[in-house]
Amino acid sequence: MPLDYADPSGRKIDIALIRTTAAEPDRRIGSLLFNFGGPGGDGVDTLARFAGQYAELGKRYDLVAFDPRGVGRSTPVTCVGDRRMDEIVARDDSPDTAAEEKAYLDDRTAYAAGCAARAGYLLPHVGTRNAAGDMEVIRTALGEEKLNYFGISYGTWLGGSYARQFPDRVGRAVLDAAVDTKIGSLDLALQQAASFQRALGDFGAACARLGRKHCPMGADGPSVVASIGRIMDGLDRRPLPTSTGRRLTQSLATTGVAAGLYSRAAWPYLAQGLADAVKRRDGSLLLMLADTHNGRRENGTYTNLAAANTAVTCADGADRHTPAGVRRLLPRFRAASPVFGTTMAWSLLECTGWPVAGDDAAREVSAPSAAPILVIGNTGDPATPYAWAPALTKELGGRATLLTLRGDGHGAYDTGDPCVRETVHAYLLQGTVPAGGATCG
Repeated sequence: MPLDYADPSGRKIDIALIRTTAAEPDRRIGSLLFNFGGPGGDGVDTLARFAGQYAELGKRYDLVAFDPRGVGRSTPVTCVGDRRMDEIVARDDSPDTAAEEKAYLDDRTAYAAGCAARAGYLLPHVGTRNAAGDMEVIRTALGEEKLNYFGISYGTWLGGSYARQFPDRVGRAVLDAAVDTKIGSLDLALQQAASFQRALGDFGAACARLGRKHCPMGADGPSVVASIGRIMDGLDRRPLPTSTGRRLTQSLATTGVAAGLYSRAAWPYLAQGLADAVKRRDGSLLLMLADTHNGRRENGTYTNLAAANTAVTCADGADRHTPAGVRRLLPRFRAASPVFGTTMAWSLLECTGWPVAGDDAAREVSAPSAAPILVIGNTGDPATPYAWAPALTKELGGRATLLTLRGDGHGAYDTGDPCVRETVHAYLLQGTVPAGGATCG
Protein backbone atom coordinates (compact mmCIF):
# COMPACT_ATOMS: atom_id res chain seq x y z
CA MET A 1 0.00 0.00 0.00
CA PRO A 2 1.10 3.62 -0.37
CA LEU A 3 2.41 5.03 2.88
CA ASP A 4 0.66 8.27 1.97
CA TYR A 5 -2.44 8.15 -0.25
CA ALA A 6 -1.69 11.74 -1.28
CA ASP A 7 1.52 10.39 -2.84
CA PRO A 8 0.49 6.99 -4.28
CA SER A 9 3.72 6.51 -6.21
CA GLY A 10 5.89 7.22 -3.18
CA ARG A 11 7.05 5.02 -0.32
CA LYS A 12 5.17 1.76 0.19
CA ILE A 13 4.27 -0.22 3.32
CA ASP A 14 3.23 -3.84 3.73
CA ILE A 15 -0.22 -5.07 4.74
CA ALA A 16 -0.49 -8.69 5.91
CA LEU A 17 -3.59 -10.76 5.15
CA ILE A 18 -4.88 -14.26 5.86
CA ARG A 19 -7.68 -16.17 4.18
CA THR A 20 -9.51 -19.44 4.67
CA THR A 21 -11.61 -20.43 1.68
CA ALA A 22 -15.31 -21.25 1.86
CA ALA A 23 -16.00 -24.80 3.05
CA GLU A 24 -18.90 -25.09 0.58
CA PRO A 25 -17.49 -23.49 -2.57
CA ASP A 26 -20.55 -24.33 -4.67
CA ARG A 27 -22.60 -22.09 -2.32
CA ARG A 28 -19.94 -19.40 -1.92
CA ILE A 29 -21.22 -15.84 -1.45
CA GLY A 30 -17.86 -14.05 -1.55
CA SER A 31 -15.26 -12.80 0.92
CA LEU A 32 -15.98 -11.62 4.46
CA LEU A 33 -13.33 -9.25 5.82
CA PHE A 34 -12.81 -9.05 9.60
CA ASN A 35 -11.39 -6.53 12.01
CA PHE A 36 -11.42 -7.87 15.56
CA GLY A 37 -10.81 -4.59 17.38
CA GLY A 38 -8.15 -2.44 18.91
CA PRO A 39 -6.98 -0.15 17.57
CA GLY A 40 -3.80 -2.15 17.39
CA GLY A 41 -5.34 -5.61 17.46
CA ASP A 42 -4.04 -8.02 14.83
CA GLY A 43 -6.26 -9.85 12.36
CA VAL A 44 -3.93 -12.46 10.91
CA ASP A 45 -3.08 -14.33 14.12
CA THR A 46 -6.58 -13.83 15.56
CA LEU A 47 -8.34 -15.39 12.58
CA ALA A 48 -5.80 -18.22 12.57
CA ARG A 49 -6.68 -18.99 16.19
CA PHE A 50 -10.42 -18.38 16.19
CA ALA A 51 -11.71 -19.14 12.70
CA GLY A 52 -13.70 -22.00 14.24
CA GLN A 53 -15.93 -19.50 16.04
CA TYR A 54 -17.09 -18.31 12.62
CA ALA A 55 -17.46 -21.76 11.04
CA GLU A 56 -21.08 -21.22 10.04
CA LEU A 57 -20.09 -18.10 8.11
CA GLY A 58 -17.02 -19.91 6.77
CA LYS A 59 -19.21 -22.42 4.96
CA ARG A 60 -20.22 -19.82 2.38
CA TYR A 61 -17.65 -17.06 2.78
CA ASP A 62 -13.92 -16.93 2.35
CA LEU A 63 -12.96 -15.58 5.78
CA VAL A 64 -10.32 -12.86 5.40
CA ALA A 65 -8.52 -10.76 8.00
CA PHE A 66 -5.67 -8.27 7.90
CA ASP A 67 -3.30 -6.51 10.21
CA PRO A 68 -4.12 -2.82 9.70
CA ARG A 69 -1.29 -0.48 8.82
CA GLY A 70 1.05 -0.11 11.75
CA VAL A 71 -0.07 -3.39 13.32
CA GLY A 72 1.53 -6.80 13.79
CA ARG A 73 2.74 -8.48 10.62
CA SER A 74 2.05 -5.37 8.53
CA THR A 75 4.66 -2.60 8.62
CA PRO A 76 4.51 -2.04 12.39
CA VAL A 77 4.72 0.92 14.71
CA THR A 78 7.38 0.15 17.32
CA CYS A 79 8.30 2.30 20.29
CA VAL A 80 10.31 0.43 22.93
CA GLY A 81 11.85 -2.97 23.57
CA ASP A 82 10.34 -5.85 25.53
CA ARG A 83 12.18 -5.19 28.80
CA ARG A 84 11.09 -1.59 28.72
CA MET A 85 7.50 -2.70 28.08
CA ASP A 86 7.65 -4.82 31.23
CA GLU A 87 8.56 -1.68 33.14
CA ILE A 88 5.86 0.43 31.47
CA VAL A 89 2.95 -1.95 32.09
CA ALA A 90 3.99 -2.35 35.75
CA ARG A 91 4.49 1.37 36.45
CA ASP A 92 2.12 3.29 38.72
CA ASP A 93 -0.54 4.64 36.36
CA SER A 94 -2.67 6.13 39.15
CA PRO A 95 -0.13 8.49 40.79
CA ASP A 96 -0.92 9.67 44.31
CA THR A 97 2.08 11.92 45.01
CA ALA A 98 4.01 14.61 43.18
CA ALA A 99 6.96 12.22 42.77
CA GLU A 100 4.75 9.46 41.31
CA GLU A 101 3.10 11.97 39.00
CA LYS A 102 6.47 13.20 37.74
CA ALA A 103 7.62 9.64 37.10
CA TYR A 104 4.41 8.92 35.20
CA LEU A 105 4.72 12.04 33.05
CA ASP A 106 8.41 11.43 32.37
CA ASP A 107 7.57 7.89 31.23
CA ARG A 108 4.89 9.22 28.89
CA THR A 109 7.33 11.71 27.37
CA ALA A 110 10.03 9.08 26.91
CA TYR A 111 7.57 6.66 25.32
CA ALA A 112 6.42 9.23 22.76
CA ALA A 113 10.06 10.02 21.96
CA GLY A 114 10.74 6.32 21.42
CA CYS A 115 7.83 6.06 19.00
CA ALA A 116 9.06 9.09 17.08
CA ALA A 117 12.59 7.70 16.88
CA ARG A 118 11.57 4.21 15.75
CA ALA A 119 8.51 4.89 13.61
CA GLY A 120 8.29 8.62 13.02
CA TYR A 121 7.77 8.28 9.27
CA LEU A 122 4.78 5.96 9.82
CA LEU A 123 2.95 7.81 12.59
CA PRO A 124 1.18 10.43 10.42
CA HIS A 125 -0.31 7.71 8.20
CA VAL A 126 -1.79 5.07 10.52
CA GLY A 127 -5.16 6.70 11.15
CA THR A 128 -8.50 5.03 10.57
CA ARG A 129 -9.28 6.84 7.33
CA ASN A 130 -6.10 5.45 5.77
CA ALA A 131 -6.85 1.96 7.12
CA ALA A 132 -10.29 2.18 5.51
CA GLY A 133 -8.57 3.13 2.26
CA ASP A 134 -6.51 -0.05 2.58
CA MET A 135 -9.75 -2.03 2.94
CA GLU A 136 -10.90 -0.69 -0.42
CA VAL A 137 -7.65 -1.87 -2.00
CA ILE A 138 -8.14 -5.25 -0.32
CA ARG A 139 -11.67 -5.46 -1.78
CA THR A 140 -10.26 -4.88 -5.23
CA ALA A 141 -7.47 -7.43 -4.69
CA LEU A 142 -10.06 -10.01 -3.63
CA GLY A 143 -12.01 -9.36 -6.82
CA GLU A 144 -15.21 -8.46 -4.94
CA GLU A 145 -17.73 -5.98 -6.29
CA LYS A 146 -18.86 -5.14 -2.74
CA LEU A 147 -17.09 -5.38 0.60
CA ASN A 148 -18.75 -7.74 3.07
CA TYR A 149 -17.40 -6.89 6.50
CA PHE A 150 -17.51 -7.96 10.16
CA GLY A 151 -16.05 -5.37 12.54
CA ILE A 152 -15.85 -5.72 16.31
CA SER A 153 -15.24 -2.88 18.81
CA TYR A 154 -12.75 -0.50 17.12
CA GLY A 155 -13.60 -2.44 13.96
CA THR A 156 -17.01 -0.75 14.04
CA TRP A 157 -15.33 2.66 13.78
CA LEU A 158 -13.17 1.35 10.94
CA GLY A 159 -16.24 -0.05 9.19
CA GLY A 160 -18.06 3.25 9.62
CA SER A 161 -15.11 5.11 8.11
CA TYR A 162 -15.13 2.74 5.13
CA ALA A 163 -18.88 3.27 4.65
CA ARG A 164 -18.38 7.03 4.79
CA GLN A 165 -15.65 7.01 2.14
CA PHE A 166 -16.97 4.22 -0.11
CA PRO A 167 -20.75 4.01 0.48
CA ASP A 168 -21.48 2.45 -2.91
CA ARG A 169 -19.05 -0.42 -2.16
CA VAL A 170 -20.66 -1.51 1.12
CA GLY A 171 -22.09 -5.02 0.90
CA ARG A 172 -23.32 -6.76 4.06
CA ALA A 173 -21.67 -5.20 7.11
CA VAL A 174 -21.95 -6.17 10.78
CA LEU A 175 -20.63 -3.69 13.38
CA ASP A 176 -20.58 -5.46 16.77
CA ALA A 177 -19.69 -3.71 20.07
CA ALA A 178 -20.22 -0.32 18.50
CA VAL A 179 -18.13 2.77 19.18
CA ASP A 180 -19.66 6.25 19.26
CA THR A 181 -17.20 8.03 16.99
CA LYS A 182 -18.52 11.52 17.73
CA ILE A 183 -17.62 11.77 21.41
CA GLY A 184 -14.28 13.20 22.44
CA SER A 185 -11.60 11.40 24.40
CA LEU A 186 -12.83 12.81 27.74
CA ASP A 187 -16.40 11.55 27.40
CA LEU A 188 -15.19 8.29 25.90
CA ALA A 189 -12.93 7.57 28.89
CA LEU A 190 -15.50 8.73 31.45
CA GLN A 191 -18.27 6.60 29.98
CA GLN A 192 -15.94 3.65 29.66
CA ALA A 193 -14.90 3.97 33.31
CA ALA A 194 -18.53 3.89 34.39
CA SER A 195 -19.21 0.91 32.14
CA PHE A 196 -16.31 -1.10 33.56
CA GLN A 197 -17.54 -0.30 37.07
CA ARG A 198 -21.04 -1.56 36.19
CA ALA A 199 -19.56 -4.72 34.73
CA LEU A 200 -17.50 -5.18 37.90
CA GLY A 201 -20.73 -4.97 39.89
CA ASP A 202 -22.31 -7.67 37.72
CA PHE A 203 -19.23 -9.84 38.21
CA GLY A 204 -19.28 -9.16 41.95
CA ALA A 205 -22.87 -10.35 42.27
CA ALA A 206 -22.12 -13.52 40.30
CA CYS A 207 -18.96 -14.13 42.33
CA ALA A 208 -20.77 -13.76 45.65
CA ARG A 209 -23.27 -16.43 44.60
CA LEU A 210 -20.37 -18.91 44.44
CA GLY A 211 -19.99 -18.70 48.23
CA ARG A 212 -17.10 -17.80 50.46
CA LYS A 213 -15.04 -20.85 49.50
CA HIS A 214 -14.70 -19.73 45.89
CA CYS A 215 -15.28 -16.01 46.38
CA PRO A 216 -13.78 -14.90 49.70
CA MET A 217 -14.09 -11.23 48.75
CA GLY A 218 -17.63 -10.74 50.06
CA ALA A 219 -21.15 -12.05 50.63
CA ASP A 220 -22.85 -9.87 48.02
CA GLY A 221 -22.01 -7.84 44.93
CA PRO A 222 -21.26 -4.50 46.62
CA SER A 223 -19.02 -6.11 49.25
CA VAL A 224 -17.10 -8.00 46.56
CA VAL A 225 -16.55 -4.76 44.62
CA ALA A 226 -15.47 -2.93 47.79
CA SER A 227 -13.05 -5.74 48.59
CA ILE A 228 -11.55 -5.55 45.10
CA GLY A 229 -10.99 -1.84 45.66
CA ARG A 230 -9.15 -2.59 48.89
CA ILE A 231 -7.04 -5.22 47.14
CA MET A 232 -6.02 -2.64 44.54
CA ASP A 233 -5.18 -0.08 47.22
CA GLY A 234 -3.04 -2.63 49.05
CA LEU A 235 -1.08 -3.44 45.91
CA ASP A 236 -0.15 0.22 45.55
CA ARG A 237 1.91 -0.20 48.72
CA ARG A 238 2.87 -3.86 48.48
CA PRO A 239 2.89 -5.73 45.14
CA LEU A 240 2.28 -9.47 45.20
CA PRO A 241 4.75 -12.16 44.18
CA THR A 242 3.92 -14.41 41.23
CA SER A 243 5.15 -17.71 39.85
CA THR A 244 6.97 -15.84 37.06
CA GLY A 245 9.29 -13.95 39.41
CA ARG A 246 7.65 -10.68 38.34
CA ARG A 247 5.52 -8.83 40.85
CA LEU A 248 1.86 -7.94 40.51
CA THR A 249 1.64 -4.17 40.89
CA GLN A 250 -1.53 -2.15 41.35
CA SER A 251 -1.46 -1.19 37.68
CA LEU A 252 -1.05 -4.77 36.46
CA ALA A 253 -3.82 -5.93 38.79
CA THR A 254 -6.18 -3.21 37.55
CA THR A 255 -5.45 -4.32 33.99
CA GLY A 256 -6.00 -7.96 34.95
CA VAL A 257 -9.36 -7.25 36.57
CA ALA A 258 -10.49 -5.21 33.56
CA ALA A 259 -9.37 -8.00 31.22
CA GLY A 260 -11.41 -10.52 33.20
CA LEU A 261 -14.57 -8.49 32.59
CA TYR A 262 -14.41 -8.77 28.80
CA SER A 263 -16.17 -12.13 28.77
CA ARG A 264 -18.33 -14.14 31.17
CA ALA A 265 -16.11 -17.07 30.21
CA ALA A 266 -13.24 -15.27 31.96
CA TRP A 267 -15.16 -14.60 35.18
CA PRO A 268 -14.11 -17.89 36.85
CA TYR A 269 -10.44 -17.04 36.19
CA LEU A 270 -10.95 -13.56 37.58
CA ALA A 271 -12.68 -14.94 40.69
CA GLN A 272 -9.86 -17.45 41.20
CA GLY A 273 -7.21 -14.80 40.63
CA LEU A 274 -8.75 -12.52 43.23
CA ALA A 275 -9.20 -15.41 45.65
CA ASP A 276 -5.52 -16.33 45.20
CA ALA A 277 -4.55 -12.73 45.95
CA VAL A 278 -6.63 -12.72 49.15
CA LYS A 279 -6.01 -16.21 50.51
CA ARG A 280 -2.54 -17.07 49.22
CA ARG A 281 -0.96 -13.67 48.54
CA ASP A 282 -0.32 -14.95 44.99
CA GLY A 283 -0.77 -12.63 42.01
CA SER A 284 0.02 -15.17 39.27
CA LEU A 285 -3.45 -15.54 37.74
CA LEU A 286 -4.21 -11.82 37.74
CA LEU A 287 -0.82 -11.26 36.11
CA MET A 288 -1.69 -13.79 33.42
CA LEU A 289 -4.91 -11.91 32.66
CA ALA A 290 -2.98 -8.63 32.50
CA ASP A 291 -0.32 -10.11 30.21
CA THR A 292 -2.97 -11.35 27.79
CA HIS A 293 -4.56 -7.91 27.69
CA ASN A 294 -1.20 -6.18 27.25
CA GLY A 295 -0.09 -8.43 24.39
CA ARG A 296 2.71 -10.09 26.36
CA ARG A 297 3.64 -13.54 25.09
CA GLU A 298 4.80 -16.42 27.32
CA ASN A 299 8.39 -15.94 26.14
CA GLY A 300 8.43 -12.35 27.42
CA THR A 301 8.08 -10.64 24.04
CA TYR A 302 5.24 -8.29 23.26
CA THR A 303 3.03 -7.77 20.26
CA ASN A 304 2.96 -4.14 19.14
CA LEU A 305 -0.63 -3.76 20.38
CA ALA A 306 0.18 -0.91 22.78
CA ALA A 307 2.29 1.06 20.31
CA ALA A 308 -0.22 0.71 17.49
CA ASN A 309 -3.12 1.52 19.78
CA THR A 310 -1.53 4.79 20.83
CA ALA A 311 -0.47 5.68 17.30
CA VAL A 312 -3.94 5.18 15.82
CA THR A 313 -5.71 6.81 18.76
CA CYS A 314 -3.52 9.91 18.54
CA ALA A 315 -3.86 10.10 14.76
CA ASP A 316 -7.66 9.95 14.98
CA GLY A 317 -8.25 12.81 17.40
CA ALA A 318 -7.05 16.35 18.04
CA ASP A 319 -7.72 16.23 21.81
CA ARG A 320 -4.61 16.91 23.86
CA HIS A 321 -5.08 17.04 27.65
CA THR A 322 -2.86 18.52 30.34
CA PRO A 323 -1.84 17.22 33.78
CA ALA A 324 -3.64 20.13 35.40
CA GLY A 325 -6.78 19.25 33.48
CA VAL A 326 -6.57 15.63 34.60
CA ARG A 327 -6.21 16.68 38.25
CA ARG A 328 -9.42 18.72 37.95
CA LEU A 329 -11.21 15.74 36.39
CA LEU A 330 -10.14 13.16 38.98
CA PRO A 331 -13.24 13.58 41.20
CA ARG A 332 -15.55 12.92 38.24
CA PHE A 333 -13.65 9.83 37.21
CA ARG A 334 -13.46 8.46 40.74
CA ALA A 335 -17.21 8.99 41.14
CA ALA A 336 -17.80 7.12 37.88
CA SER A 337 -15.51 4.25 38.92
CA PRO A 338 -13.81 3.93 42.30
CA VAL A 339 -11.74 1.02 40.94
CA PHE A 340 -10.84 2.14 37.41
CA GLY A 341 -11.50 5.88 37.43
CA THR A 342 -8.10 7.22 38.51
CA THR A 343 -6.22 5.12 35.97
CA MET A 344 -8.59 6.09 33.16
CA ALA A 345 -8.34 9.77 34.05
CA TRP A 346 -4.55 9.73 33.77
CA SER A 347 -4.81 7.77 30.52
CA LEU A 348 -6.17 10.97 28.96
CA LEU A 349 -2.52 12.04 28.67
CA GLU A 350 -1.85 9.26 26.15
CA CYS A 351 -1.53 11.72 23.27
CA THR A 352 -0.06 14.68 25.17
CA GLY A 353 3.31 15.44 23.62
CA TRP A 354 2.68 13.01 20.78
CA PRO A 355 4.89 13.87 17.78
CA VAL A 356 1.96 14.00 15.32
CA ALA A 357 -1.08 16.27 15.47
CA GLY A 358 -4.37 14.41 15.42
CA ASP A 359 -7.19 14.85 12.92
CA ASP A 360 -10.87 14.68 13.93
CA ALA A 361 -11.94 13.89 10.35
CA ALA A 362 -11.92 10.19 11.17
CA ARG A 363 -14.84 10.75 13.53
CA GLU A 364 -17.21 11.36 10.62
CA VAL A 365 -18.99 8.14 9.61
CA SER A 366 -22.27 9.34 8.13
CA ALA A 367 -23.14 7.06 5.20
CA PRO A 368 -26.85 7.51 4.44
CA SER A 369 -26.59 6.04 0.93
CA ALA A 370 -24.83 2.83 1.99
CA ALA A 371 -26.54 -0.56 1.96
CA PRO A 372 -28.18 -1.67 5.24
CA ILE A 373 -25.61 -2.01 8.03
CA LEU A 374 -26.30 -4.12 11.14
CA VAL A 375 -25.10 -2.45 14.36
CA ILE A 376 -25.03 -4.53 17.56
CA GLY A 377 -24.73 -3.45 21.18
CA ASN A 378 -24.53 -5.49 24.40
CA THR A 379 -26.14 -3.88 27.46
CA GLY A 380 -23.46 -5.33 29.77
CA ASP A 381 -20.47 -4.44 27.62
CA PRO A 382 -17.65 -3.01 29.77
CA ALA A 383 -15.43 -1.65 26.99
CA THR A 384 -17.97 -0.21 24.55
CA PRO A 385 -20.93 1.02 26.61
CA TYR A 386 -24.30 0.07 25.16
CA ALA A 387 -25.30 3.71 24.53
CA TRP A 388 -22.65 3.85 21.83
CA ALA A 389 -24.57 1.36 19.67
CA PRO A 390 -27.71 3.45 19.09
CA ALA A 391 -25.44 6.48 18.72
CA LEU A 392 -23.42 4.84 15.94
CA THR A 393 -26.62 3.63 14.26
CA LYS A 394 -27.84 7.22 14.17
CA GLU A 395 -24.48 8.56 13.01
CA LEU A 396 -24.39 6.12 10.08
CA GLY A 397 -27.91 7.12 9.11
CA GLY A 398 -29.69 5.71 6.10
CA ARG A 399 -30.71 2.10 6.52
CA ALA A 400 -28.46 1.21 9.46
CA THR A 401 -30.35 -0.89 11.99
CA LEU A 402 -29.72 -1.75 15.64
CA LEU A 403 -29.73 -5.16 17.35
CA THR A 404 -29.51 -5.23 21.16
CA LEU A 405 -28.25 -8.10 23.33
CA ARG A 406 -29.22 -7.99 26.99
CA GLY A 407 -26.12 -9.78 28.22
CA ASP A 408 -22.64 -9.47 29.67
CA GLY A 409 -19.23 -9.15 28.04
CA HIS A 410 -17.55 -7.25 25.27
CA GLY A 411 -19.41 -7.72 22.01
CA ALA A 412 -22.44 -9.86 21.25
CA TYR A 413 -21.73 -12.45 18.55
CA ASP A 414 -18.80 -14.00 20.40
CA THR A 415 -20.90 -14.55 23.54
CA GLY A 416 -22.50 -17.39 21.57
CA ASP A 417 -26.03 -16.09 22.22
CA PRO A 418 -28.24 -18.17 19.87
CA CYS A 419 -30.55 -15.29 19.02
CA VAL A 420 -27.67 -12.99 18.06
CA ARG A 421 -26.02 -15.69 15.99
CA GLU A 422 -29.25 -16.54 14.20
CA THR A 423 -29.87 -12.86 13.39
CA VAL A 424 -26.30 -12.26 12.16
CA HIS A 425 -26.33 -15.45 10.08
CA ALA A 426 -29.67 -14.55 8.50
CA TYR A 427 -28.27 -11.15 7.57
CA LEU A 428 -24.85 -12.22 6.30
CA LEU A 429 -25.95 -15.46 4.63
CA GLN A 430 -29.41 -14.57 3.33
CA GLY A 431 -29.39 -10.78 3.38
CA THR A 432 -32.28 -10.63 5.86
CA VAL A 433 -32.13 -7.34 7.77
CA PRO A 434 -33.77 -7.53 11.23
CA ALA A 435 -36.45 -5.08 12.23
CA GLY A 436 -35.08 -1.95 13.84
CA GLY A 437 -34.90 -2.23 17.61
CA ALA A 438 -34.70 -6.04 17.67
CA THR A 439 -33.59 -7.49 21.01
CA CYS A 440 -31.95 -10.73 22.12
CA GLY A 441 -31.33 -12.12 25.58
